[in-house]
Amino acid sequence: MEFVRTPDERFTNILDWPYEPIYTNINANDGTNTVLRVAHYEAGPSDAKETILMMHGEPSWSFLYRKMMKVFVSAGHRVIAPDLIGFGRSDKPTQISDYTYERHVDWMNQWFNAHQFSGLTLMCQDWGGLVGLRLVTANVQAFDRVVVSNTGLPMYGKEPTEAFRAWQKFSREVPVFDVGKMVNAGCAVKLSPEEIAAYDAPFPDESFKAGARIFPSLYPDGENDPSNIANKKAWEILSAWKKPFLCAFSDGDPITAGGDRAFTRSVPGCEGQAHTTIVGGGHFLQEDKGEELAGVINDFMAATPK
Repeated sequence: MEFVRTPDERFTNILDWPYEPIYTNINANDGTNTVLRVAHYEAGPSDAKETILMMHGEPSWSFLYRKMMKVFVSAGHRVIAPDLIGFGRSDKPTQISDYTYERHVDWMNQWFNAHQFSGLTLMCQDWGGLVGLRLVTANVQAFDRVVVSNTGLPMYGKEPTEAFRAWQKFSREVPVFDVGKMVNAGCAVKLSPEEIAAYDAPFPDESFKAGARIFPSLYPDGENDPSNIANKKAWEILSAWKKPFLCAFSDGDPITAGGDRAFTRSVPGCEGQAHTTIVGGGHFLQEDKGEELAGVINDFMAATPK
């Protein structure tokens, strides 16, 4: 497996992003003994009572959580935010065939297990949910709570929205995959030029964008798709999940609209929780309403003490 590594200078002077990366080596599991490097960021006291794991999706990176991180740290919480392989400061395999849904799950499980995290509240959005919820169901004892926002966990028989199918087609066919422009298009409140540049920073040219381009097409289709089989088992675990589980979707995301119902119908831990619709948020509600969403999560944690 061949990969590229974004030069460090691409991340100098990123607006409102003082966090230094922590790197973890993992096995690419491609049969060639390739070692990939996963970046993550931490803030807040290491001995905090509450730790929040924040999982980004596509085509963003942990920069997406900067507004929320401030709120969490101000409340005394510890925050952990990894960059998925192919994104941010993590390594980026160069061939679209290098990326599968199951590889992403394996890569992040390797990263997760290398750190032996525990006592976590997961906050996940977009593909951060598709991967993050698999982390939860593979490491049940490490998580105390879950928050899902504009995301889902695919299962056979449930067709995604037309908006998602259009995004799949566009991402495969567009000649230049303009990441910053695409993130901006998914926000209700438009980004500044500096913020758009921060989303473009991990990708100096098209050779760095194989993961970003193919990610939407990794959505599992068909009953025998390995990820649909694995997700069915994950849903069996979630169907018995009694720990606190909160849905906080936005009102302006055509891609994941209505996705919260799959959780509130099936996850016992959803019962009695203050599920919230964030008004005025687009797909990337962390940008549009980051402080408000972080406040909702702080209230959720306070209402469901360990």
